[in-house]
Amino acid sequence: MNKTDDCKKFESLTAQVEADRIECLETVAAKLRERVKELTCLYGISQIISDPDKSFAQKIMHILLLLPPAWQYAARACARIIIDGENYQTPDFQCGKHQQIARICAMDQDRGVVEIHYAEAGFPPKKNPFLEEEQSLLNNVAGQIGLMIERRDAQKIKSELQEQLIEAARLSAIGQLAAGVAHELNEPLNTILGFAQLVQKTAGLPNTAKKDLKKITDASLHARSIIRELLIFARQSPHIITTMSLNRIVEDELSLLESMCLKSAVEVRRILDPDLPEIVADKSQMLQILSNLVVNAIQAMPEGGVLTIRTSFDSFDVSLAVEDTGIGMNEELKDNIFVPFFTTKDVDQGTGLGLAVVHGIVTSHGGRIAVESAPGQGSRFVVTLPRKQKPAGKANKGNDGTE
Repeated sequence: MNKTDDCKKFESLTAQVEADRIECLETVAAKLRERVKELTCLYGISQIISDPDKSFAQKIMHILLLLPPAWQYAARACARIIIDGENYQTPDFQCGKHQQIARICAMDQDRGVVEIHYAEAGFPPKKNPFLEEEQSLLNNVAGQIGLMIERRDAQKIKSELQEQLIEAARLSAIGQLAAGVAHELNEPLNTILGFAQLVQKTAGLPNTAKKDLKKITDASLHARSIIRELLIFARQSPHIITTMSLNRIVEDELSLLESMCLKSAVEVRRILDPDLPEIVADKSQMLQILSNLVVNAIQAMPEGGVLTIRTSFDSFDVSLAVEDTGIGMNEELKDNIFVPFFTTKDVDQGTGLGLAVVHGIVTSHGGRIAVESAPGQGSRFVVTLPRKQKPAGKANKGNDGTE
């Protein structure tokens, strides 16, 4: 072998080493570019998440647009995020044969998915166009979205609890005021009623005086009934506890209100669970709850409609739902319906105490009441009472001195 051949071999070997070096550098450079894209994506996501001026939906859309540029074939990639059935996707999104997926979990619950697709026909050239690092990136993005969902849900729960606390404090203050007013009025009212009834027994009274005394007596009795309702709302009226079935309460009360329903062209539908367990409660107050809710429902359907009464239960509670197809309520009305004397009816059609009394009774029995309504879509009141509760004891006399 001569020097020429040796030189040629050396040059060939040098060229091969240089080619390998260049290929290695290009591979490293390509990996670095991919890592830079991934880091850029993660940095952008962190900036979006921390932006207080963006809504949850806006943040998801901004995150979505950051995903395709972080993938190996960015120009051909499209993305989709699905959260609780809500679909967010890039403008050019198409489902493709090749896709990469990561599940979104929040509070150990599956809430959705993040997807990257290559939808272009005949692409990509590789059998698997996705990198392992890209799957790790997608898993990271799904984890960040899961944390966003947890924070959003926690904030929603916090806001709801704050609203409930504010509402409870407001109703408590109103209840204390109502109870104070009721007690202060009760004694002079009983005095007026007692003297009016005493005078009525006087012989030889003119007819005009008898009529006037009758008006005084009727007005006093009406005022006393209002005081009773105020005391119930303020939870200062004692219970007479018995074991009963809400199904029987429904049947008994509807038999009394049937003529009112027929007169108002209201169709009554009963959907009563035959296996409904009994509850421990004050029967007369349970009747009052149903009566007030049914009368309100009928009045909300001036042109007639459908009144549906349902009973159901779970492991802890028994529920009574009263639904109507009436005029419904806006948010302002829903926020005030349990406030005493708040009413949209004419002066001679109600005192505005009906739902306040219902709220007081339900609360005093350890239950809760919820309302769903929208203008033109009817209303649905759901009373939930515990299946078992410690009896409050018997009491024959109320705080107003009445039997």
